[in-house]
Amino acid sequence: MIDPINSPAHYQSVCHCPNCGHAIEAIEITERHGFRIGNALKYILRAGRKDDRATDLAKARWYLDRELATEGRK
Repeated sequence: MIDPINSPAHYQSVCHCPNCGHAIEAIEITERHGFRIGNALKYILRAGRKDDRATDLAKARWYLDRELATEGRK
């Protein structure tokens, strides 16, 4: 049974380590980055698993655009 809070279907492993075959969940990658970059990566890694792929990629672009805007203010 899928746990809809901690492990919904679209949270399931999206890739495997090429060296050891260990399943890697998006959070293992995204938590190492800031909020906007982490969310952009999350939407890219899970593209098409929850919403349609184009919607997920557009969401990723939205976070990247905000990150770029922040960079421009530094």
